[in-house]
Amino acid sequence: MSEATTVTAIKPQKKGKNRVNLFLDGKFTLGLSASVLDEAGIHAGQNLSRSEVENLKRADLTQRAMDQALRYLGYRPRSESEVRARLARYGYEDDVIARTLNRLRTSGLISDTSFATFWKESRVNFSPRSNRLLTQELRQKGVSSEIIAATTEGIDNETEAYRAGYKKAHSLDKVDYYEFRRKLGAFLHRRGFDYEVIKSVVDKLWQERELTSEKVKKLER
Repeated sequence: MSEATTVTAIKPQKKGKNRVNLFLDGKFTLGLSASVLDEAGIHAGQNLSRSEVENLKRADLTQRAMDQALRYLGYRPRSESEVRARLARYGYEDDVIARTLNRLRTSGLISDTSFATFWKESRVNFSPRSNRLLTQELRQKGVSSEIIAATTEGIDNETEAYRAGYKKAHSLDKVDYYEFRRKLGAFLHRRGFDYEVIKSVVDKLWQERELTSEKVKKLER
């Protein structure tokens, strides 16, 4: 490519939604996102230097990475580490990933603090687990120790163990104490609770079951 080229045509791609083909000096040169072209103010008849064409290529690559990241974020909030890994899996270079993450961060579309809060609330509301297991999950998502500590502060393991075990206990209303203790204990262990918390919660839920059973028997007399 010579140092200066002329934009001779800009044509919409037949299959690429919101993408165009850029022709320089009468020859197809590259495909671009229409938004990248608009933002750069490119129009037919304009002269472009080699560096300007290279800048367009980099901007388009970043836009494609951005689009990929937004699709990934469309399912649920993600940590920065998750988005980074996703883009790397699609073959984007580190500099493109860094620019994309910066755009997402500046736009408020990713935040590890917000993600950690979302993850904690989701677990608390739908699948309670121990502070230790929640911490482990957030660490695996690439969240920093400082954010994890601030997010998990105030979580009471016994309260969460009781909430986790309450529904499970209702599915064990036909078994004896030993089976109740074994199955509920194993369930709470998988949720990350330690022996002392498990023992306390299992005993409490068993006592509640017995009291309920006694009340039912009295009503039936």
